[in-house]
Amino acid sequence: MATATFNLPTNQLAVESEVIIQQYNEAPLDFLVADYAIEYPFTYPSDDKILLSPYMVYPAHKMKSLLGEWIANLWTSGERIQTYTLLQRLCIHIHQSLSYRVREEPGVQTAEQTLSSATGSCRDFAALFMVAARCLGFAARFVSGYLHAPPSTDNWGATHAWAEVYLPGAGWKGFDPTIGEIAGSDHFAVAVARLPESVPPIAGSFVGTSGSSLNVGVWVTKWP
Repeated sequence: MATATFNLPTNQLAVESEVIIQQYNEAPLDFLVADYAIEYPFTYPSDDKILLSPYMVYPAHKMKSLLGEWIANLWTSGERIQTYTLLQRLCIHIHQSLSYRVREEPGVQTAEQTLSSATGSCRDFAALFMVAARCLGFAARFVSGYLHAPPSTDNWGATHAWAEVYLPGAGWKGFDPTIGEIAGSDHFAVAVARLPESVPPIAGSFVGTSGSSLNVGVWVTKWP
C-alpha cells in the first residue's frame, strides 16, 4: 500500500517493479516416483487423499461430456502405462491438437468450451489439463506465474499459466500444455490454487476520468 502526492499537475503515473529470482528447478526430470505410482492407474494412500481431495474434484457429468470422450481417446480403461508417460501424452496432445490465441476476455473457458472451439489461451489450456488429470484420478492444481521464452509468433507473453500434478514420492510436478513440456527453469510460479479464478494474473481496479487508461506490462529476461 502506498500514497502518492503530486505537487504539480501531471498526466501520467508509472509504477515499475523489478524482481531478481534464482531458479533452482534446473533439472525438472530429475525426480523419483514412489514404486506403487510408477505405473497408472494407481491409488493415492488414504492419508494423502484427505489432503489432496480439494484438488481431485472434477465435473460429475464428465463421462457423458465432450471431455469424457476426448480423454477416452488418450487412455483406454484398464491400460497399464507409465504415469509420467500418460501425463506427458496429455500435455503434448493439448499442445498439438489445439490452437493458441491471445484472449482478452475475463475468466477462463471451461474444458468443453476449449475443446469445442479447439482454441484457447495458456490459462484455458492449463485449466483443461487440470480437469482432464482430475478425471483420470490425479490430484491437480492451477498455477499462475511467468514464463521466460524467446520471442515467438505464437505470442505466449510473459504472464503465463500451467498445471501441476501431485506424484507420490516426487511431489507437485508442473506440466505446461501451451508449449507441450514439463515445467522447468523458465517457469516462475507466483500462485497456485484449486480453481483458476482464484489466481488471476492481474487483480484490482482503476478509477479515472473518461479519457484515462491503464496499461500493464510484464517482461522476463535472463540475468547474465
